[in-house]
Amino acid sequence: MASEIGSVTTPIERLEQALIQKIEAEEAELPLLPQAASQVLALAADPASDAAKLSALIHQDQALAAHVLKIANSPAYMPRSPVVSLQHAVAMLGITLLSEIAFTASLKVGAFQVPGYEDEVKQLWRHSLATGAFAKEVARAKRMNVESAYLCGLLHEIGKPVVLRIITTIAREKSDDWVKALATILDNKSHIKTLIEGYHTHVGVLIADKWSLPKQVAEAIQYYRDYEHTTTFRQECMLTFIADRLASHLLTPEEMPEESLRDHPVFAELNLYPQDVDKLLMTKDQVLTIVNAMNL
Repeated sequence: MASEIGSVTTPIERLEQALIQKIEAEEAELPLLPQAASQVLALAADPASDAAKLSALIHQDQALAAHVLKIANSPAYMPRSPVVSLQHAVAMLGITLLSEIAFTASLKVGAFQVPGYEDEVKQLWRHSLATGAFAKEVARAKRMNVESAYLCGLLHEIGKPVVLRIITTIAREKSDDWVKALATILDNKSHIKTLIEGYHTHVGVLIADKWSLPKQVAEAIQYYRDYEHTTTFRQECMLTFIADRLASHLLTPEEMPEESLRDHPVFAELNLYPQDVDKLLMTKDQVLTIVNAMNL
């Protein structure tokens, strides 16, 4: 995207070059996978795990436990009676769904934080939540692994908030003349969006490796928009692409109207017919309720 260093003249080009250098020199501070999220992933993959182990794990982090109980009591899960304990939450929701809630809540606290850009990060988070929820619906329609699909959708753009954080870090590190130029750039959301779109996949792949994410999730991060070039997990990448478009249609319908959503060959490639798309669109209210519940 940017010119060679010797010919870089505009502030946006200088910022992009600094971003590239940080990424390529491995100087970008990638977030750690929150310990609770890592432990929940390991527990979910362990066939010997049980509700007591999950409950005990969540109890170790009081803030996480409070978030989980708040979500379990939200309209998204419509408990017949108030959920008053984690043991009760497991009984009401099941270990699989509670693991998903715990992982999501701990991830929000860890990776989706960029001081000064709370509104932008909130939009990214809501889009990730909606994509995860829609991915589950697509997986059900295709009889694919629902839990794996959720992770693919939730994490498919994990690089976006991290690129934004790297950009703000660069702004803090540079000299006064840089700061003046960067202030103008950082106020221009279109410039920032261009950089995020250009580099979030690369950064997302680095995060997937650092976090030791499941292979299908790493593949979805890298290829969901370029699924024809994936060598493995093609269906997961197509599923994530569809879920991403459904999330855009739900949250920003002016940018992804229904006609544009439907008019893409990916549905036919995944053997989803117009009536299948109708059923997916009928879940929009349910997905929005989940997004609002998880929007800590």
